[in-house]
Amino acid sequence: MTTKMHSCRVMAKARPGAMPLPVRQDVHAFTKPQVFDQWAADAAGVRALERGDNVITMFDVVGEDYWSGGGITAKKVAAQLRAIGDQPVELQINSPGGDMFEGIAIYNVLREHPQEVTVKVMGMAASAASIIAMAGDRIEIGAASFLMIHNCWVMAVGNRHDMAETSEWLAPFDQAMVDLYAARSGQKPADIAKWMDAETYMSGSQAIERGFAEALLSADQMTVDGDAQASDRNVNELRAMELQLCCSGMSRTDARARINKIKGTPGAAIENATPGAGDDWTGLSALLSAFRS
Repeated sequence: MTTKMHSCRVMAKARPGAMPLPVRQDVHAFTKPQVFDQWAADAAGVRALERGDNVITMFDVVGEDYWSGGGITAKKVAAQLRAIGDQPVELQINSPGGDMFEGIAIYNVLREHPQEVTVKVMGMAASAASIIAMAGDRIEIGAASFLMIHNCWVMAVGNRHDMAETSEWLAPFDQAMVDLYAARSGQKPADIAKWMDAETYMSGSQAIERGFAEALLSADQMTVDGDAQASDRNVNELRAMELQLCCSGMSRTDARARINKIKGTPGAAIENATPGAGDDWTGLSALLSAFRS
């Protein structure tokens, strides 16, 4: 009886193995603009009511973020874990994702922590953030929160041979995600692959039913910060616009320069402010609406 119970506990809580990272460090896999829209609509501003010395908060995009000057990186998470030391960790997540490969690096850092890691999905853990969530020994999720999984999404240019090469290059990383989600949830890899193909959003109850989380967070553990919500949504407009312009063929440098020109009207930003701070959004909002129509 004791052995059987121990076996079940290990199956439910054991962290899967490390995930592969690309040899080329200049390759980035992004969150789609539509996911930023979903996060802005449903999860912007959601925060935890309580903080602690052993809590790591991830209320941002995954990877360094040009527009806010922030972002969640493996380097930052590793430094926070060193400061926390050899004790249990609570990870609070509300993120639309970002750079998938940075998410994998963060997952690999977290899975090496010697003590229990409890993940709490406060609003959304989408794309790369869903990978990070899988590092938890225990995963809790809000009833109105979402976990989203999809295939690796990159922007590439070239002819059909280049596209075929890109597709072949991406396949092992999609398979690695299938294996990770299957190991954590106990679902069949074929079902996981279909959910990823369909870009699947799971509510809190669905995530628990499918084995991606263990328990629901109570509503009194979360709140919506109005100022944070406004900030989240404004910066998301910039991120979504940047990706839309990149999809049209611009480089990221050119896309950022174009956006800064549009919003850089006199008095639109505080001198020496970080990108995205104190902006005038009138021209940008109109342009983004045109792209979406």
